[in-house]
Amino acid sequence: MLSGPLKQIYFYLSADCNLRCRHCWIAPSYRTEARSHPALDLELFRSIIQQAKPLGLSGVKLTGGEPLLHPQIQEMLEFIRTEDLRLTVETNGVLCTPELTAKMAACKNPFVSVSLDGTDAETHEWVRGVPGCFDAALGGIRNLVQTGLNPQLIMTIMRHNKDQMEALVRLAESLGAGSVKFNLVQPTARGQRLHESGEALTIEELVDLGRWAETALADTTPLRLYYGHPPAFRPLGNMFGTHGNGCGVCGILDILGVLADGSYALCGIGETVSDLVFGHAATDHLAQVWNHTPVLRELREGLPHRFEGICAGCVMKGRCLGSCIAQNYYRSRNIWAPFWFCEQAQEAGLFPKTRLENLKSNVSQLAWNDLVEVV
Repeated sequence: MLSGPLKQIYFYLSADCNLRCRHCWIAPSYRTEARSHPALDLELFRSIIQQAKPLGLSGVKLTGGEPLLHPQIQEMLEFIRTEDLRLTVETNGVLCTPELTAKMAACKNPFVSVSLDGTDAETHEWVRGVPGCFDAALGGIRNLVQTGLNPQLIMTIMRHNKDQMEALVRLAESLGAGSVKFNLVQPTARGQRLHESGEALTIEELVDLGRWAETALADTTPLRLYYGHPPAFRPLGNMFGTHGNGCGVCGILDILGVLADGSYALCGIGETVSDLVFGHAATDHLAQVWNHTPVLRELREGLPHRFEGICAGCVMKGRCLGSCIAQNYYRSRNIWAPFWFCEQAQEAGLFPKTRLENLKSNVSQLAWNDLVEVV
């Protein structure tokens, strides 16, 4: 199967972070004055973008580690602006100075998300591991809003902060945020330890919270809300309707990751799973990597019909695309393995029966449409 366009590159600019988050699925090193790791070379960054544009590149995501730690982040933002690329930034907000937020705002269709894991310093800093980071993040959010950006606030839900979900929405409203996203703790790297310790919520709790967040909570706010469970668990109105949440799935066939050392990878999972690293930008031409890497070709040829387990029988598999191929591979070393959330929901009897193909085949199209509207 021929490769499609490479629409977006995820740049993991720094292998370091200025916070020590309990749930991080990449687990970067904590940067101190005495210890730091190399960041992506600026000229390599420029070369990758120039090679990617003929392949269809229209946007970049800057993430990490903490992307704003990069010593040449201003030059990178300026290059993105001059290349007329859409900008997405994932940050903890601590380093969102007025100068940097202005640089972001000058780029094409900028979208910035800021992690905020509590509505008070005690909760947020318990999750993020560094004193003072709550007030610093609020300051960064205010700088973004004053620059004309309305960031998305992201809370990763765990036992320690789940009771602050509604309060976070109210805080987001007061700060001028544009949307709120509730992430689930992924059982990867540090997040795996939270699942093992019981700090991550059970599948029953996660399913119940999703129903509440996407219906009752969403109806109380003008902000767009997104809850990070797979599409099979979402009402259709929350994919296409008035709340405008969108599907929220990974565009695995359109993206490529670049790690801080210049390696090409499926995404940031390459930091912990070397099998999903495909070469290096200093030695391998991007077009060759994009068009001929065996894993990428296998995904193009096999999605979505090669999924296994519960994902094989889900009517949403063509939209969901396994929710997170990287996470699935991390757990099983099999890119066709089912997503952990759906597998656990199936085992608990919580997977929506109206989203299974064997049911769809037994009802009329009209009845099918009625069923999925009420899930």
